[in-house]
Amino acid sequence: MSTDQIAETTDGSEGPSPLARAAGAVALAARRLPVTAAVVAALLVTGVVFETLWRSAHSAPWFDGVAYGVPALEGGRWWTVIAGPWFGLTPLQHISLLILVAVGIGVGEWRLGSARTALVAIGGQLIGVLGAFAVVVPGNAVGWEWATELSVVLDVGCSTAVIAVLAATTATLVSPWRLRARAALYGYVIVSFLFLGRLADLTHLIAFAVFLLVGERLFSLTERGLRPRTRRETRLVASAGMWFLAAVHVVVYFLPADGPLGPTEADDVSLWGMLLSVLVAAVTAELLRRGYRAAWLVALVYALLTAVATLVVTVLVVAADFQSLGAVTAGTGLLWAGEAVLLMTGRGAFGVRVWKRITGAGVHSEEVIDRVRDLIRRHGGSTMSWMITWQPMNYYFAPGDGPDATDVENDGVVGYRLHFGTMIALADPIAAPGNRDRLLTGFVEFAEANAAVPCLFSVSGETADRMRARGWRSLQIAEDTLMDLPDLAFGGKKWQKIRSAMNKAEKSGTTYVSGLLREQPPGLLAQVREISEQWVGDKELPEMGFTLGTVEEALDGDVRIALAVDAEGVVQAALSWLPVYRGGADVGVGGGGVRGWTLDVMRKRNGPGANNMIEFLIARSAMEFRDEGADHVSLSGAPLARSGDDDEVATLDRGLDLLGQALEPYYGFRSLHQFKSKFNPRIEPVYLCFRDEADLPRIGVAIGRAYLPGATTRQLAALARSGRGDTVAAAG
Repeated sequence: MSTDQIAETTDGSEGPSPLARAAGAVALAARRLPVTAAVVAALLVTGVVFETLWRSAHSAPWFDGVAYGVPALEGGRWWTVIAGPWFGLTPLQHISLLILVAVGIGVGEWRLGSARTALVAIGGQLIGVLGAFAVVVPGNAVGWEWATELSVVLDVGCSTAVIAVLAATTATLVSPWRLRARAALYGYVIVSFLFLGRLADLTHLIAFAVFLLVGERLFSLTERGLRPRTRRETRLVASAGMWFLAAVHVVVYFLPADGPLGPTEADDVSLWGMLLSVLVAAVTAELLRRGYRAAWLVALVYALLTAVATLVVTVLVVAADFQSLGAVTAGTGLLWAGEAVLLMTGRGAFGVRVWKRITGAGVHSEEVIDRVRDLIRRHGGSTMSWMITWQPMNYYFAPGDGPDATDVENDGVVGYRLHFGTMIALADPIAAPGNRDRLLTGFVEFAEANAAVPCLFSVSGETADRMRARGWRSLQIAEDTLMDLPDLAFGGKKWQKIRSAMNKAEKSGTTYVSGLLREQPPGLLAQVREISEQWVGDKELPEMGFTLGTVEEALDGDVRIALAVDAEGVVQAALSWLPVYRGGADVGVGGGGVRGWTLDVMRKRNGPGANNMIEFLIARSAMEFRDEGADHVSLSGAPLARSGDDDEVATLDRGLDLLGQALEPYYGFRSLHQFKSKFNPRIEPVYLCFRDEADLPRIGVAIGRAYLPGATTRQLAALARSGRGDTVAAAG
């Protein structure tokens, strides 16, 4: 082989070896995550120097000099709090510490930064260990058997620091991941504490509780609060809690142990009794996931009863040396207390009723909703009529009508919500034009017979005229924005911004996807949920309802969706469209098909990739609906938002106006109203109808609760303060 050939072969050789590439990756990680690298290096050094990577530290002669615990504190060995974290009790624990630090503190340093991670890790370890001493020492003094056992235990390891860092880091996550991460950490620390009760489990619990609050206070970026942000997330967490409790029953039955509340075995519980408890918990979990009110009530009552029993047992265990009957009455009782808190704070998410009250008759909810859907398809309705199929909703059917009615001449329905003694009928009544007066009369009489204040919310000018003819008052509360489709072409200067958005999307390789959301691939559906939950997480208030749908409503088989999917398969924005049925006397019993679509869910991902994607989706959807023969699309009336001022509004609905002003910083109704103007829509007013001015304060409170069923007192107080601030600013 010639010299040139040798040189050519050498020059064409492969790049760095796998070992060299791995070393480069480690060096890069060490530069980016110096705190994590330093702790891992220190654990490796101690593991090699003190041989704890292959020998148990507990039997080593130097162990008492580095291990922390009450004996070390009483012996004056204060330095053990600092020396102990750098060792593992066994070789397996030492190796697991290396992995925990690399993953846990590494994630924390990536999210929090090096300085804050170091402070949290050091503070978490010290607070966890010293806090455990503060529990064990007085517990031993009063004769608490568990505390007495821990008072002679020595331990090593830095897992408490890792728990503290992870707890603080959850504050930097966005919904739904922040809640899920916190739930996972909570599940680990509370179960290990209640059913194992080792010194490390106690230090983990203390560090988790303290730095969960510290992280929420100091490190939260766009979201604040520990509660679930959406109704779906509330249901999922409550359901997961029930499954978690079911799993705990199984574990403690087959793997009993000793915890702080005594032995976890339950001698008085048979295998069949345990299986029955698991079955009940599993069924309740599924019903909670679906949002049933009855399941919520059953779970809450049982959780409260168990929590009260646990409190009694805990007092007896600590004060009277009482031996617990096991986990069913002790450890699991505290888990039920946590479930009760979640159920009470999330009560607004559970509104689906197994049996509905319909003009005094009890019928199955599915039959009722199917009947309502059939009536809408047959008689048509306004752009908001499909919203009365959302749950929770009550219904007033025309006299003689109902789920099994066959009288198509006189049928009809009014959907309403009941809050604070006020029946809020939503959208226009669903009936043939000649029967609407009779249906409205029946609804008003029904409300008065139940000592409720009737009102009609978000109705068209036609319905407002009908009510004014009865002596009722009406006022405009919003503006419906409509795009007529037959001649839509996006030509001319007034459509320049929309054309630019469409061109930008096409040049970037963005794909327009339409159809039914429930038929989309699981990956796309998961991304839509993620975008929606992040959007809700950015708000100070919980997820709104009433006339504002969610992904759950978008899964309806009559609802269309539009997705903007970029070249990498990432969903950048999503819309949902509600059907507006044609109806009319000449279309027959089956209905006359869809004459229009109403925009409902409108979400986009954070980041520059989603810019102008909403405009792109609205334009493409409008073109698709035009080609299908639809007459119009409604960009929907932003609740409590309208153009201009008038004297009647200033004097009659000041409360609703304040509500709209207060919600503006959180949900941007008025800003959204301005956004829709770029589509050059025609405007149709939307009205609130009421009997007299004296009802307005009560109606305003009821509408506020309808939109924010899960808002806490603190959130409503903040909302009120926001409303006052906006009013002052506007006056200035």
